[in-house]
Amino acid sequence: MAVKTRHRPPPTRRDAPQMTADEELRLGMLVKRAEQAMVRAKSNALKFVGLTPAQYVALHELDVQPGITAATLARACLVSPQAMMILLKSMEQQGLITRSFHPRHPNVLELHMSDAGREALVTARERIVPMEARVFDAFSAKELSVFREYLMRFAEAFEKG
Repeated sequence: MAVKTRHRPPPTRRDAPQMTADEELRLGMLVKRAEQAMVRAKSNALKFVGLTPAQYVALHELDVQPGITAATLARACLVSPQAMMILLKSMEQQGLITRSFHPRHPNVLELHMSDAGREALVTARERIVPMEARVFDAFSAKELSVFREYLMRFAEAFEKG
């Protein structure tokens, strides 16, 4: 005969009110809704430029870190190396990036933005930056700081488990 064990909820902070399962679900749904709204809006804006949100993020990172490797770019873009290789292949076919051998390490390929990639990034930023500014303008500087902290703690709480 199986022994029934009592399910214990995870420990919570003493100063935080206990949330019901429905409230926890709604919090997750709000995070998902916010993410989907952002991705949808950025996807629509980037279609005009011929980029996907993932390509935009990759071009942004290549602008900040020219010559990085695919593995480093994957980490910076929060995607798997396999997903990055697929993305880079399409970006190379579109003429947005170039790959070249590292001068001292012949087994390492460096990634660089092409002129077409740089032009696409500039045009994309013209569409994305005002959109992001509207979001940031919806919050005070203090609220944005607290919001960032809450999102970091939210993510870290899931990553610990």
